[in-house]
Amino acid sequence: MGATRRTLLTCAGAAAAGGLAGAHGATAAPGSATPAADPIALGPATEIPVGGGKVYSAAMVVVTQPAAGEFKAFTSTCTHWGCQVSAVEDDQIICRCHGSRFSATDGSVVLGPATLPLGPVAVTVEDGQLTLG
Repeated sequence: MGATRRTLLTCAGAAAAGGLAGAHGATAAPGSATPAADPIALGPATEIPVGGGKVYSAAMVVVTQPAAGEFKAFTSTCTHWGCQVSAVEDDQIICRCHGSRFSATDGSVVLGPATLPLGPVAVTVEDGQLTLG
């Protein structure tokens, strides 16, 4: 069954809301995510496999580990239509909504339809725990 008008309008509204949220953080550098007001504890760094990653839906970020001990974080909202990315496989962040893929190293677009990269987010590891902000 094809998409209904309600589904299309809901998706368009979600994408617009994401754009407005991004516009709200106008003091952030272009292409970067708005920093969190307070640090957010994500959990053990051991949950992030080398060459893979994990999507933290509640925090709206995806954390990757491109090389041992090197952690990167990006917004988890796909830049195509605002869907949440769903997985990290083979050093790529994957959005299953429309097939976009992003580099787990720098968030750049590997495969469209997305044309803009995922925004970087500050992540630190202290005492084996990942923290945003």
